[in-house]
Amino acid sequence: MQAGNQGAGEVKSDINVTPLVDVCLVLLIIFMVVTPMLQKGVNITLPPALAAEKKPDSANTLTVSITKDNRIFIERDPVSKDGFLAAMQEIHERSPEKTIYVKADKFLKYGDVKEVMLQVNQAGFERVGLLTEPKSEAETKAVKH
Repeated sequence: MQAGNQGAGEVKSDINVTPLVDVCLVLLIIFMVVTPMLQKGVNITLPPALAAEKKPDSANTLTVSITKDNRIFIERDPVSKDGFLAAMQEIHERSPEKTIYVKADKFLKYGDVKEVMLQVNQAGFERVGLLTEPKSEAETKAVKH
């Protein structure tokens, strides 16, 4: 005796979308939580440059950020101007092969950025780069004409 009105050989062909929706919502939540953590350093308005290249993301890099009000951050951790050199020397002792990227606000004075780069160099790091933002096409055309 069979239960219901299904025959012995009948197969139910309806798609159950509930598990699909559950998985999609979980993935959406994971991406929403992880995405803000992917950006290294502090949000800063970078200066534009014609030859801006993408920064290689690896475990062997360190980002030093300087905000427009002249505050210094190593990755996301604030550091005083007086304690910056000591902090960089400590990092150099642990991993001297790191590449340092300086992320300075475009409204900073050249001397402020140079001072931080000199301290990075005094700490012992030899590979130091400046992060910039690619210029838009409109800005590039205005420079050429």
